[in-house]
Amino acid sequence: MASSSFLQPDQAMKHLESYSRNDGLSVRELMDSKTQGGLTYNDFLVLPGHIDFAASAVSLESRVTKKTVLKTPFLSSPMDTVTETDMAIAMALLGGLGVIHHNLPAQMQADMVRAVKKFENGFITDPICLAPTNTVADVWQIKEKFGFCGIPITESGKLGGKLLGIVTGRDIQFRPNSATLDSVMTQGADLVTGPSGITLEQANAILRDSKKGKLPLVDSEGRLVALLARSDLLKNKDYPLASKKPDSKQLLCAAAIGTRLPDRERLRLLVEAGLDIVVLDSSQGNSVYQIDMIKWIKTEFPDLEVIAGNVVTREQAAVLIAAGADGLRVGMGSGSICITQEVTAVGRPQATAVFAVAEFARQFGVPVIADGGISNVGHIAKALSLGASAVMMGGLLAGTTESPGEYFYNEGKRLKKYRGMGSIDAMDAGTQSDQKKLDEIDNAATSRYFSEGDAVRVAQGVAGSVQDKGSLRKFVPYLYAGLQHSLQDMGTDSVTVMQDRAFSGELRFELRTASAQIEGGVHGLHSFEKRLYS
Repeated sequence: MASSSFLQPDQAMKHLESYSRNDGLSVRELMDSKTQGGLTYNDFLVLPGHIDFAASAVSLESRVTKKTVLKTPFLSSPMDTVTETDMAIAMALLGGLGVIHHNLPAQMQADMVRAVKKFENGFITDPICLAPTNTVADVWQIKEKFGFCGIPITESGKLGGKLLGIVTGRDIQFRPNSATLDSVMTQGADLVTGPSGITLEQANAILRDSKKGKLPLVDSEGRLVALLARSDLLKNKDYPLASKKPDSKQLLCAAAIGTRLPDRERLRLLVEAGLDIVVLDSSQGNSVYQIDMIKWIKTEFPDLEVIAGNVVTREQAAVLIAAGADGLRVGMGSGSICITQEVTAVGRPQATAVFAVAEFARQFGVPVIADGGISNVGHIAKALSLGASAVMMGGLLAGTTESPGEYFYNEGKRLKKYRGMGSIDAMDAGTQSDQKKLDEIDNAATSRYFSEGDAVRVAQGVAGSVQDKGSLRKFVPYLYAGLQHSLQDMGTDSVTVMQDRAFSGELRFELRTASAQIEGGVHGLHSFEKRLYS
């Protein structure tokens, strides 16, 4: 082309308007199953947008239920090699949400929920109390179980009793276990208290100025009504994104249950422990068991939010939304340790499933959680761009310090065990020999796959191992920063803006061929080192 025939640079934007369609595909064109088939996260890319803001300015705030908003769209999966107390605490501190698994006795699961709720509070409205006749041994026992030993001492040994003193770690050091607490507690002029009705800011000021570790709050008659901890003030500073209840400032905690009769009593224990969100754990959520369970929960615990699932079609979603679900969990057979699609020939490629359910559910204000198939930051960004409000991760978080289990070495690599809840290992772990009748069986692994009464147990998952990923306190910030950069490249400064532009057709996508996927990864090198963050 001769240079004289070139258009003038200042005409570029006007000339762009002459094209009949925008570059790339809309999300609806991309996810049209009739023409594209079922897609995974690897099968497409998001096209870049215009950047006029810093990555650090990107908001990842997202709604995971009708009422609950998280600062980071990350949930840990309710698997027995992923989420117990430590994982749930770390996820909440880092702005996400941990979902404690239910492949264990109900009381143990309730104790885990209680430990999360007591880990960090603003005002601790139900502190553990002891009487003056209790001993140092009782305090050590509380520290071993709950991880703290700042205990108010009241006449009755209960909240609401007249405050006599407080026992801290310093008070019991080098003291015999048999010593009674009235002989070791801080009392009298050394005991600093705050009045009932004080604001959190005022209470924090008293703690700061007094240099005490705990501040008991008492009413006009000297009766204990609440407690404040200095350690919680420090956590507020270290974890500004922490997921907390607005009123009590307690960490948010979710837990999974099944949909059988024993799960109703299990849920009662969890609610008593302070549970915020219940996740109904089933590989196929469109069942009469789950519908009945949702309706029962909404009758018995109307303020408890319910995440239902799993689903992969809008037909499944419609049934659970109609039953009263506050959120939906999407995915069937897409997890790295799941073989449901292979064994049952039922499921759906995850990207297609997320879009189909999210497109339908968003019209009812019901958030969608993409569960499974997440193996890197890019997959998280793609799930959110398709309409998911958050992602649930299993394998990506397994192997972290906070996941259950011990590390072991194999061929010089530090590993942790990771297994699917449909694996024979998980079924064996949840089996209790005294359960005989079908409606008495309380096994998370078998109930999730409707196989409690099977003479031959058919596995829908495998057991394996994953490499050590270090602490969640470093790994989740990496995911957070990476996701911020992803949204920045898309030209969207929040999850809400990204999804609005996706569904309006403004955010554009592109299909990837097999060779395009190879091109998009590391290639052409003799060797390389892949360090994800520093």
